Amino acid sequence: MFVAPDPGRLRLRNSLRAVIGVACAVAVAELCGLSLTASITGGLAALLALFTVADSTVRAQRVTTALLPAAGFPVLALATTLHGMPLARDTAFLAVVFAGVHARRFGPRGHALGIFGFMMFFVTQFLHAVPGQLPELYAAVGLALLSAGAVRFAVWPIERRTPPAAAPPPLPGTGLARPTTRQAFQATAACAFALGIGQALSEDRWYWAVGTAWWIFVNTASRGETLVRGFRRVLGTVLGIAAGLLVAVPLHGAPAATAALVAVCVFGIFYTAAPSYSWMMFFVTVMAGLLYGLLGVLHPGLLLLRFQETAVGALGAALAVVFVLPVTTHAANDAWIQRALHCVRASTAASLDRLAGNPAADPAPHLAELELLLARVRTALAPLVHPLSPLRARKARARQVLALLDDCAREVRGLVAVAADPQASHDARLAAACWRVEAAVEALTAPVGVAELSAPADPRPAAEEPALVHLHGLEHALVALHAPLRTDPRAPLVISA
Repeated sequence: MFVAPDPGRLRLRNSLRAVIGVACAVAVAELCGLSLTASITGGLAALLALFTVADSTVRAQRVTTALLPAAGFPVLALATTLHGMPLARDTAFLAVVFAGVHARRFGPRGHALGIFGFMMFFVTQFLHAVPGQLPELYAAVGLALLSAGAVRFAVWPIERRTPPAAAPPPLPGTGLARPTTRQAFQATAACAFALGIGQALSEDRWYWAVGTAWWIFVNTASRGETLVRGFRRVLGTVLGIAAGLLVAVPLHGAPAATAALVAVCVFGIFYTAAPSYSWMMFFVTVMAGLLYGLLGVLHPGLLLLRFQETAVGALGAALAVVFVLPVTTHAANDAWIQRALHCVRASTAASLDRLAGNPAADPAPHLAELELLLARVRTALAPLVHPLSPLRARKARARQVLALLDDCAREVRGLVAVAADPQASHDARLAAACWRVEAAVEALTAPVGVAELSAPADPRPAAEEPALVHLHGLEHALVALHAPLRTDPRAPLVISA
């Protein structure tokens, strides 16, 4: 959490802006005389708008933010209307789960709208909202989105100066093999399990189990990723409960101190979301305890129940990914690694074209895509490098793959930087080296047994030829990847001299 890189302090700025946006949303609701329930709903709506809207352009972000009420208001009406009808409420909740996950097929906008719709149903259960409160809930959400939008797009428009990188598209598939369709069935099955067992534990707080199962499926693509995410959620919840016992319970809902600590939690949620899911869940759990304190219902037994419901939700997610349309970790890993390697080749080719004098060639977009794909590869390989993973051979292989891909990325960054220099020279050796890099990528992404790789015979170029130096290093890293990628995953890893 503390040593993870933060280029341009982007995470820090986003986190501070989130605190301001949520604070403004709550302040506006209070100034308008809305109830505590409505103010909390508005604050959560602002948090969601700032957290989930991640389109690749500012204009698209504005459109998505404006569309959030279209997803949230009907769900709010449905959830409050069905509040006193458990069977109909539960059925509707599962329908919202399926629709919310399936909406991810429409990209970042569908992802944000699906999450917002689900959370509006969740919030009504959290606050026990009833139909008579619907008008002020609408008002609170509308004011919150206006406040968050004003802070994001007018007061502190970070994305206008630093355009967000586009997220890599999901792995391909059709029908039930489509990732969003498969996950929609998995998440619905997991939430159904969590709902049933959660209600057996508590008729009032069962929704935490459903919420746990839902969020575990966000940004996961394989069985291993989902299991690791579930473990991290439980771990973060346990740590948050311990902190809640020390902090939230003694406060007894004192408004000023609670508001200050909620602001700290909002900052922590945004700042730790990317590098550490466990720490993000720690702050989410502490914030939930503080909000319960404001509502006057917090006690140690409630925090214990929160842990039990979280464990049920994580178990539901684990069972769903194992038995409902499962996708193995190895299959997902291989697909993301191949996409990263193709991006390495595209970056190299564009850099060579720029060095050859083609002003239209721009390797920077390929490099940005490579950074995103490598982040996705790290997520995909996380189950294998997890400290609790018993698969030693696969753990060693995964660690070597990550190290070599990082080497590739470092060499590509250097090559792109050299290509951006208008004084950089180009000669035939660069073309030959680029061809060897392309051949190495082809060998790594071809069907097993089709191609083999051998170490480059050329000596390391002189430091005065930086482009050749980076290509030479890139070729070595690609050749070294052959061993961990092309041997049996269960075999001991043999590193050649």
